[in-house]
Amino acid sequence: MEDRDIVALYWQRDQKAIASTAEKYGAYCYTIANNILANQQDSEECVNDTYLAAWNAMPPSFPDLLKPFLAKLTRRLSFNHFKHRTAFKRGGGQMTLVLEELRDCASPEGNPEGEAIAAELGTAIRQFVRALPPREGNLFVRRYFFTESVAEAAALCGVSENHASQILSRTRKKLKEYLKQEGFYHE
Repeated sequence: MEDRDIVALYWQRDQKAIASTAEKYGAYCYTIANNILANQQDSEECVNDTYLAAWNAMPPSFPDLLKPFLAKLTRRLSFNHFKHRTAFKRGGGQMTLVLEELRDCASPEGNPEGEAIAAELGTAIRQFVRALPPREGNLFVRRYFFTESVAEAAALCGVSENHASQILSRTRKKLKEYLKQEGFYHE
């Protein structure tokens, strides 16, 4: 079934929309959730929550591309679940590593205050990633958006794990410099 047909089912409030979404994108959403949560039961719960969030979002939303729309929902719900279960204390998953790797790119003063600053920071990071060469951008997104392991991201990008680690390290340094220039990072 085509994405626009699935979205139309959501707009018609037809429960077949959820079954069609699960059939076409269930494994994809599960992979995103499990990369963040590293727990089968929690990941399955987040995928089910994704279907509910999609149901509640359409209407009024009418996503042109359903796959990234679902990815964003799954990712947000997984992060929320991750925070809730205090995974830093329990370990597990790629989330702890991903956040640790990106820690030095954020301001040492703590979290940005206010949602306006956070939104501006998000926009700045998106602009930075879009300006990267394709391989660097792809690795960065796979590692820090989809929270894939370095080995997984490297394999999917056709480079060695060591080379991917080097590219990611250089990209984080570039991001830090970019965020300094944009006024988000103060030493």
